[in-house]
Amino acid sequence: MVSRVIPVDPFDLVIFGGTGDLARRKILPALFRRFCSGQMEDESRIIGAARSDLTRDEFRQIVAEAIAEFNTSKDCETGTVEAFLERIDYVNVDAKGEDGWKELSDLMIPGRVRAFYFSVAPSLFGPLAERLHAHGMADADSRIVVEKPFGRDLETARALNATLAQHFDESQIYRIDHYLGKETVQNLMAVRFGNMLFEPLWNSQYVDHIQITVAETVGVGGRGEYYDRSGAMRDMVQNHLMQLLCLIAMEPPAKFDPDAVRDEKLKVIRALDDVEPANIVRGQYGATKGAQDYAHDVENPRATSESFIAMRVNISNWRWAGTPFYLRTGKKLKARSSEIAVIFKETPHSIFGAEAGRHRNILTIRLQPNEGMDLDVTIKEPGPGGMRLIDVPLDMTFAEALGPEGEDVPDAYERLIMDVIRGNQTLFMRGDEVEAAWAWTDPIIEGWETRGDRPVSYEPGSSGPEDALVLIHRDGRRWREIRS
Repeated sequence: MVSRVIPVDPFDLVIFGGTGDLARRKILPALFRRFCSGQMEDESRIIGAARSDLTRDEFRQIVAEAIAEFNTSKDCETGTVEAFLERIDYVNVDAKGEDGWKELSDLMIPGRVRAFYFSVAPSLFGPLAERLHAHGMADADSRIVVEKPFGRDLETARALNATLAQHFDESQIYRIDHYLGKETVQNLMAVRFGNMLFEPLWNSQYVDHIQITVAETVGVGGRGEYYDRSGAMRDMVQNHLMQLLCLIAMEPPAKFDPDAVRDEKLKVIRALDDVEPANIVRGQYGATKGAQDYAHDVENPRATSESFIAMRVNISNWRWAGTPFYLRTGKKLKARSSEIAVIFKETPHSIFGAEAGRHRNILTIRLQPNEGMDLDVTIKEPGPGGMRLIDVPLDMTFAEALGPEGEDVPDAYERLIMDVIRGNQTLFMRGDEVEAAWAWTDPIIEGWETRGDRPVSYEPGSSGPEDALVLIHRDGRRWREIRS
């Protein structure tokens, strides 16, 4: 199977915060891999912009070091790095002042796509948008890419949307969530809407419940100050898990069109019920040998933010009435794993008798680290001795199913950045979608703050707090094992 890579039109991509961690780890290596694949025309340019007083050659050295450390592609030939670096430029820019803006404007080539990646703190989004507009760079062919967090509550999200809207149309604003660029997430739509097998069963009549898990083995690391103000609810549930929930639960759009897809996602968010306190479990990881606890990592002994959260969520519409969605995410858990599991109901009557056991079909969409899908089906266990049933997976691991191409599945940032250049907003969040997510999230956070609830402690390397097990056990269900 040979994949066809279609080059995009020549573009100018400016990375504000070009010397920062996100640019080094993700953005620049992703662009290099797209260059190696032949998707970037020779005339395209990547311009780093930051406060650091660097020459173009000094910035190119930073880019070369980032590629050497973080590039994962096997397709890049000898000498490709040097060719890529020829397309790199740099401008020293003050986001809140006037230094460097004329120099940046002079670099822009009229008539080509311009993309401005805001890989900076959210407090700089407004000043950057204002100055791009003031210096004539916000034309009809311009796009801005905005990283999360998109506000910290509904009020700040509305303020941010209003600020950006003063200088750019909604069609020019790309709110990026890298989870939506994962190959498996997009394949979720292909599986649902491209196969007659699944969509007729994708409802409360046949689905018992759905679990969405995003587990990490690391702690908060150097993000302690941010996490103490945000917690897992703001950092993960309001955006990443919300987007996965929308894709798994939304109605089929009329066509694969940016606004058609996002309209259906918005309907899901607006159909979410309020979550009762009894259906929420919050936790903080404790200390372990050689490592400090969460409170120490965020440098606040009275920290009330959570490093773990589990929730039982209900969607009040015809498709999903009565089918619970269980969400959980946490740090310092037993394995790094992100998956969506669609657990179908048992057969209404077993002809094989009680001794055959209870069995059900499960569709598992693995997002990381080993992208792919499994469908558990029930078969007869080989051998004599009667009808003994077992569940076995039909496994579609991309690296195996797609042959050599699957061994080098593009990183999420590769697809998303190229979609920005193409002007395709399907995998990006719209402003009203962000605001609807905060409108659902805010009362939940306000509730536990008003009650003075504190997270419970859980052991690092476990599956989370015992209370999270109780949350699902009381419904007669069990969490799937967290495994890499």
